[in-house]
Amino acid sequence: MLASLLDVGHLVQVAGYPLLFLLVMAESSGIPVPGETALITASVLASRGKLEIGLVIPLAAAAAIIGDNAGYLFARKGGRWLLERPGRFHRQRLEVLRVGEPFFERHGAKAVFFGRFLLGLRVWASWLAGATRMPWRSFFFWNAAGGICWATLVGLVAYFLGESATNALEAFGVYGLIAAVLAIASALVLHRRHRRRGDRRNGAGEAARHPGRPEEHPQ
Repeated sequence: MLASLLDVGHLVQVAGYPLLFLLVMAESSGIPVPGETALITASVLASRGKLEIGLVIPLAAAAAIIGDNAGYLFARKGGRWLLERPGRFHRQRLEVLRVGEPFFERHGAKAVFFGRFLLGLRVWASWLAGATRMPWRSFFFWNAAGGICWATLVGLVAYFLGESATNALEAFGVYGLIAAVLAIASALVLHRRHRRRGDRRNGAGEAARHPGRPEEHPQ
């Protein structure tokens, strides 16, 4: 939502690396700011020579890991109290714990890793992991892996594909872009196979219509 109100591209271009770090860290800690948009913008600027992609990706990964751990620790200390305290939506908040605790016991690692690529979970996964008391070592490992993979994948896609990648990433997300690329690649492979089969059939037909003459040997 803030991405539509702020000219993130202009701000990142002016403030550069510090703003990229702050936006990604803030989004990861649970504040709904356009962190991924900042990473995409910084990567596109790097492709134009205005920033260094070798700095953009590590900074974004570090910011994601730090922000997620801050959100996790805060939620582990006070998040449970916020969910259990009496007041408005008390029943719904208790339901979050009732459903969230067994879910994170079974699927916490996957939720933390893959949540990095989904907008809703990217903002709240660290809070849910902390509030449901997911073991910190497991959280830290999978969160670091997810943060590094996310920063690398999004950064490189935006760096090499530029504005077209920016629009696709913002519209469909990482998984949507990957699915689109796989669909296009599959269509190209199938088209080539179909064309090769057609060429072989045409070659066989030509051979049947014009059989080769036996070689003449000099006597």
